[in-house]
Amino acid sequence: MSAATMDFEDALLAGELPTAVSDCLEEAGRLRSAQPERAHRLLLKAQRMAPRHPAPLIALYRFYFYGHQLERARFVAEDALRLGAQWLGLPEYWQDVPARAFADTRFDPVARFYLFALKGYAYLSLRLDEIETAEPALQLLAALDPQDGVGAGLLRQVLARRGSEQDEEAAELPA
Repeated sequence: MSAATMDFEDALLAGELPTAVSDCLEEAGRLRSAQPERAHRLLLKAQRMAPRHPAPLIALYRFYFYGHQLERARFVAEDALRLGAQWLGLPEYWQDVPARAFADTRFDPVARFYLFALKGYAYLSLRLDEIETAEPALQLLAALDPQDGVGAGLLRQVLARRGSEQDEEAAELPA
């Protein structure tokens, strides 16, 4: 395992997270239900204080996702993809990432972080009914993770089923 991978793994496990950032995340978690606006400000503050650490991004993603703010959650997923790309030495934008399988992702936390961020991005695109965005993200995910270690195959099935249903509806329309 490379030093960069170990550093990222430590970061994923909240290692090397400055105390002030950790405090913001913990306080935001406590305030999530009672004072969501204050919790949101704390999450944004944590992200500003530790922009290259995955923990604030994960917390902010969850805040938006569980708060049904799907577009905002997708923006955070894009930020997570860019962070993962930096750690992996990939192009900044997922659309520019070569469609080649990652090495064994079971033991690579950086690759798994990237794959899960891409899966989240694709899922949110589906939920936002942006099929033209979700489809290429799912295709890339299939290429990067051919063993389907992050379980994106289910999303591909949902997309295929959706396409079949639209085809059936179009066939039923009068000419």
